[in-house]
Amino acid sequence: MASIDLYQIPVKEVHGVKGKKPEELLTLGIASVGDLLDYYPFRYEDYTLRDLTEAKDGDKITVQATVVGVPLVQMYGRVKSRLTCKMMADPLFITAVWFNRHFLKDQLKAGTDIVLTGKWDQKRLHLTVSESEFPGKGTSQIGTLQPVYSVTGALTQKWMRQTLKQALTQYGGLIPEVLPQELLAKYDLMPRKQAVALLHMPGSMEEGQRARKRMVFEELFLFQLKMQAYRALNHDRADGVAHPLDMPLVRAFVRALPFTLTESQKNVLAEILHDLQQPFSMNRLLQGDVGAGKTVVAASALYAVVKAGYQGALMVPTEILAEQHKRSLERLFESYGIQVALLTGSLTDRQRRDVLGALQMGMIDVVVGTHALIQEDVFFRKLGLVVTDEQHRFGVNQRSVLRRKGLNPDVLTMTATPIPRTLAITAFGDMDVSTLNELPKGRKPIKTYAVTHDMLDRVLGFIRREVAEGRQAYVICPLIEESEKLDVQNAIDVHAQMQFAFPDYKVGLLHGRMTPAEKDEVMREFSANRVQVLVSTTVIEVGVDVPNATLMIIYDAHRFGLSQLHQLRGRVGRGEHQSYCVLIADPKNEVGKQRMKAMTDTNDGFEIARRDLELRGPGDFFGTKQSGLPDFRIADMVTDFEVMERARDDAAELVRRPDFWTAAGYTLLREFLQREHITDSELLD
Repeated sequence: MASIDLYQIPVKEVHGVKGKKPEELLTLGIASVGDLLDYYPFRYEDYTLRDLTEAKDGDKITVQATVVGVPLVQMYGRVKSRLTCKMMADPLFITAVWFNRHFLKDQLKAGTDIVLTGKWDQKRLHLTVSESEFPGKGTSQIGTLQPVYSVTGALTQKWMRQTLKQALTQYGGLIPEVLPQELLAKYDLMPRKQAVALLHMPGSMEEGQRARKRMVFEELFLFQLKMQAYRALNHDRADGVAHPLDMPLVRAFVRALPFTLTESQKNVLAEILHDLQQPFSMNRLLQGDVGAGKTVVAASALYAVVKAGYQGALMVPTEILAEQHKRSLERLFESYGIQVALLTGSLTDRQRRDVLGALQMGMIDVVVGTHALIQEDVFFRKLGLVVTDEQHRFGVNQRSVLRRKGLNPDVLTMTATPIPRTLAITAFGDMDVSTLNELPKGRKPIKTYAVTHDMLDRVLGFIRREVAEGRQAYVICPLIEESEKLDVQNAIDVHAQMQFAFPDYKVGLLHGRMTPAEKDEVMREFSANRVQVLVSTTVIEVGVDVPNATLMIIYDAHRFGLSQLHQLRGRVGRGEHQSYCVLIADPKNEVGKQRMKAMTDTNDGFEIARRDLELRGPGDFFGTKQSGLPDFRIADMVTDFEVMERARDDAAELVRRPDFWTAAGYTLLREFLQREHITDSELLD
């Protein structure tokens, strides 16, 4: 954007940036004047004078005071010290405390005015001083907001503040306007020059907020403009497969299913079948709560593609899940002559060779597998549809490798981690998003209780009653073995405890250090009800289906993320009997308490996901590196949700207009898209 000029000017052109400073700035990603002006503070120090009587305990405040006592210094060794002095901060007598500032003692004479900034201890009337200044001596921060930047090494806050002030003086007038006038007017946004200046040097918190509002919208709008332009330019490219679907055959398959699809499932399946018949590659995210019936939708799509003469692949994160999906698909496809095969790391060399050969010759219609599917020696005869389950467990690269094993096959990505729609659109960029938002009929809501560890005897009694009626129970622990660092119940100890508590029943143990064969054996025993109580770590979190299990007990539940707790809870409630989830927790902090409250308040995965995002932030929610989530400079995907939605709608409307691609008023936005390689048809993946 003609601020391109500013991105071409080396940062050393700013007065005062000399010596090693350009190299030090480069470690922060700052190479040009434009980069420097884009380096926004993450908060402000408020030096506005406050009335102590209105301050709360623990507040960081700035007050004007008068010295009334004699300063006292206590030395600790040669350099460490504590300086205290009585002050009058009208109407309170307070004690000001400095650490390692004993040299101020001589300046603290009775009657001297001083401005103190520090942390207020309301009970003891103490102010622990972080900064102090005597009015009238040198430059003053009194009454100002000072920006706080992320700095490293030899770069100091003071130097960054001075340098950004200088950069604004030299180059602030060259900052170009990026947003179209109609959007500035629509949302009452200030001009870009003013917003950048006020973000670095706001006169008040209100000004800072207005400047942030402007730059948040710009950042999210430009991100969405990339996505929408990509879709507009690539959605009609006929480089995919237009599958000649036999719709009457597909409808007959759906009618013959052992249960009736929900309206939500029917709608989503219609969207997928429509995409499969188009000449461009489908790239669709199918999200739905635990138990919403994603697998049967995917199976119907695979059936349609196979009957059109193509092969399908289903990639899942674990071998247990791969085997389960294979069995499910075989049951659904058994009367249609569709061949389903399994490809996982635990196949013998001979078995693997047989599967690879049959795949390449087209004798296998659908292959279900783990990461083994994306190895170099796996070839398909005619791959038409790729389904990946549990999206966030595969990196972007792994998904695109599987995609390249066919001629731009259609891609359906499933996740049981419900993501608020805005965030799904953001996180998975150029994907269309389909949502299953109702549970199959007959599903009873799972009753959830939060209890403390001292109620364990009652919990054991609950397990005993359920098992005596022929049901089964999961008992989940955070760790495999005892850890000195974390005081948590571990699977091995709990297994021994459960064996002691239930001598008449079989208690199984499942954890991540077991071999795939050992895990599978335990799960098979549990599925067949030869094991009544299964003690496990979170390896059972994804997808395992045992309809007879009605009880989920989670030890130290406050140590799990909310979405993970919801996933675990979804392992029960899959049969006809009422199911329960019991969270055993003694949360010490507010976040832990909030998690327990959210779990007992609602069974809605989307509401859980929203609260999880509020408590953890998007990085933790997705597993930062694998998610492909954009890293915004100033916008926050949790708090700025609604802005993201508006930005998306505005960007989509703009790229649909013919004048966007030609009119002079949009030149800077088109240059931005060129720099981002959107207009030269490079894929975002």
